Amino acid sequence: MPRSRTLLISAVVAAGVVAFVVFGLAAGGGGNGRPAPALPGERLSGPTVTLAALRGRPVLVDFWASWCEACEQEASALEAVSRGLHGRATLVGVNWEDLSRANARKFIRSYAWTFPNLRDPDGTVGRRYGVTSFLPSAFVIDSAGRLRATLRGPQTRQTLTHALASVGG
Repeated sequence: MPRSRTLLISAVVAAGVVAFVVFGLAAGGGGNGRPAPALPGERLSGPTVTLAALRGRPVLVDFWASWCEACEQEASALEAVSRGLHGRATLVGVNWEDLSRANARKFIRSYAWTFPNLRDPDGTVGRRYGVTSFLPSAFVIDSAGRLRATLRGPQTRQTLTHALASVGG
């Protein structure tokens, strides 16, 4: 691999780690140990999930939208993390303030997501978590159902895996 490409990859990974630390585990909103709000009830893909049913293992809830370019950057990493969890934790996607159910489903299909995805069309659930207009926004929930970390912006497989590992996932 050429040296310039190795340096570029290293810089991108380092930037992701810095973003994770600055905007993720070090951030206050969402990582304060308060009980996680209930997930939306409308299912887009995969099985129906509730936090009550997932209690006992960590959960990563990722809010995204089909119109969000940063969400496209993160999409492949989410699927890779989901496939690598092997039951240690659960990844749940939540489509946030997307007016078109069809566009949301098209996004899920285009990235071949296999993890459960729910729909929050009016943004009510997302606002309870602390989502603003900054997407993607992910929330790490521990096995007791408490919010432990907030990750803002597109994440990498490494930062997502590290965030889940911080709560035993």
